[in-house]
Amino acid sequence: MKFYYLLFVVFLCSFSTYAVEDKLYMVQQDREIFDRYINYISADDYTSQEVIMATSMFFLNTPYVAATLEKEPEGLVVNLRELDCTTFVETVLSLSKTVVDGKPSFESFCENLKQFRYRNSIIDGYTSRLHYTTDWIFENTQKGLVKDVTKEIGGDPLSIDLFFMSRNADKYKLLKDNPALIADMAAVEKSVNDRSHYFISKDRIDACGEGIKDGDMICFVTSIAGLDVSHVGIARWESGRLTFVHASSTQKKVVVQSGTLQEYAKSVSKNSGILVVRPQF
Repeated sequence: MKFYYLLFVVFLCSFSTYAVEDKLYMVQQDREIFDRYINYISADDYTSQEVIMATSMFFLNTPYVAATLEKEPEGLVVNLRELDCTTFVETVLSLSKTVVDGKPSFESFCENLKQFRYRNSIIDGYTSRLHYTTDWIFENTQKGLVKDVTKEIGGDPLSIDLFFMSRNADKYKLLKDNPALIADMAAVEKSVNDRSHYFISKDRIDACGEGIKDGDMICFVTSIAGLDVSHVGIARWESGRLTFVHASSTQKKVVVQSGTLQEYAKSVSKNSGILVVRPQF
């Protein structure tokens, strides 16, 4: 079965929805998983929330693998075989939108993934990718793809002071190799810092839980200096109990968290609370 893992030659994407300069990174198995997903899902009898939940469950036990997006030159990475927390959420939302929109083609999925992952839905180098979660939320809110509902369900003001990537460029190969990009990243960080933000503290998650719905994106706020969010997942209610689905770095696969959302948040020493983001398709 080695054929499945032979990397396609990076090529100029010929999909009509793509600009001529866009590049696509994938292997044959990714297309096969997409086809299997389309056979598995149906929007006919599902609400958008139900499509998102069914899609998240489709990926249960998919291996956790970090840093799958770090390609040069920058291009759209489609990897349905290996997911980290961010690519899991982006993939679930992009596939779900593809189904809900009634356009279940691989080309439509790729276009949706590009919309979620890149500033202005345009691939224009490393800094066009939405690296910080709060920036991701803002940009995708502007596109009408999501809505930050944290404040309306009981959130409190949150001070954000991003600087981690620009001041630690040596930790990011593409910044280290392209120092001219550091100033661009610092400008992104400043723009995010200047916005208003809200969060629900980890002690108040249960109290605000009624405002959280199946399929909401849960973003875990970190106290690590210079960062905003350290983990993301998808909210899930089970028998009146609020938990979440995520690509777990400790369990090395996509799982439904065994404990509650609040229990998980309180178990992570550097977690301050959560942001709650609702898909709008």
